[in-house]
Amino acid sequence: MSNENTSIASVSIDNDSTSFKFPVVSGTMGPDVIDIRSLHKETQAFTYDPGFTSTASCSSKITFIDGDKGILLYRGYPIEQLAKKCDFLETCYLLLNGELPKGREMKEFVTQITSHTLIHDQLTTFLHGFRRDAHPMAILVGVIGAMSAFYHQDLDVRNEEYRKIAAIRLIAKMPTIVAMCHKYSAGSPMMYPKNSLGYSENFMRMLHGNPCEDYLPNPVLTRALDRILILHADHEQNASTSTVRLAGSSGANPYACVSTGIACLWGAAHGGANEAVLLMLEEIGDVSNIDLFIEKAKDKNDPFKLMGFGHRVYKNFDPRATLMRETCHEVLTELGLEEDKLFKLAMELEKIALEDEYFIAKKLYPNVDFYSGIVLRALGIPSDLFTAIFAMARTVGWIAQWDEMISDPEQKIGRPRQLYMGAKKRDVISISQR
Repeated sequence: MSNENTSIASVSIDNDSTSFKFPVVSGTMGPDVIDIRSLHKETQAFTYDPGFTSTASCSSKITFIDGDKGILLYRGYPIEQLAKKCDFLETCYLLLNGELPKGREMKEFVTQITSHTLIHDQLTTFLHGFRRDAHPMAILVGVIGAMSAFYHQDLDVRNEEYRKIAAIRLIAKMPTIVAMCHKYSAGSPMMYPKNSLGYSENFMRMLHGNPCEDYLPNPVLTRALDRILILHADHEQNASTSTVRLAGSSGANPYACVSTGIACLWGAAHGGANEAVLLMLEEIGDVSNIDLFIEKAKDKNDPFKLMGFGHRVYKNFDPRATLMRETCHEVLTELGLEEDKLFKLAMELEKIALEDEYFIAKKLYPNVDFYSGIVLRALGIPSDLFTAIFAMARTVGWIAQWDEMISDPEQKIGRPRQLYMGAKKRDVISISQR
């Protein structure tokens, strides 16, 4: 963090005449931050910020979000340009290295990724130890964490070369493992990766292919998946990324850290939102029921919520949603699904929400989850695999953030404080006298 401060924040407690001074630090973009690292030492007080919504836990050069203006940048590049001009592996290279790759750099990076797509056969045996009906996220948490047992010789997180190797392994193997989770629960034969295919093509083949016949990837569908991966690759200090950083601050290995990120992502409030959108559409059932459910959503006393509308960070519009909407219509047109009952319902709900004064006033625009769930369903991906694909996309963001944290000379083990509201000190009375 830069020590070049342009202003000072003053804090006084209990109307004390003493005023405590704290530097205000400016980033390249976004709000200034008050550096309160010495707050407790100087005042014997902590700050109270449940959810850390007003707290910068770190400095970072990777991703920037301006929720009020609907801006999302990866290393300074607008998400709209990356999604239209780059593929997912180009985006991975950018997040990991800070710059977009040149031709030769890209070729070398793709070669590195494709040479690590296979997983150790004993790891496959480990995967087979789960119940057939295990949720894919439960399997992912276990299998990714177990990867550290197969690469224990290079887990020194202070070694930059080892960190690079871990990043390549995780990005390369995640599609293979996610596809294996699906095949295992479906009772279908698992497909080995085919390294002559691109990243998203390879995943679609491993997911939908079988050994009996060749799988012919549809370029419209594989590009749609690639765009989903780009749009979900990183999103600043969200819950799962913060979890990865917190775990990594203790010196834990990258596989364990990414496993914690997967566990956090599994929560319905985080990574499960696009699956929740489909469940909501199925609950609504038919276009004729939309008005009823719109009224339910407006009723403060009704627990029903419209999923896929609004966003905690984006208070205007989600820039990813605009791109995902375009992809959604491309996929539905390609597959001839415009008349599908569920998709027609989704499009009608979108239309009403964009025109209804209640939603406009509250800025409850369709977000990326609304469209991505529809697209993933159209791609033939089962809903219980949606969050696993989110994890596949976010792996590069997690590992880039983890690597940045390890390299940061100001990095310390995470240790949030608390506002204690429990009992005061008291003495233990023997059980016979209680």
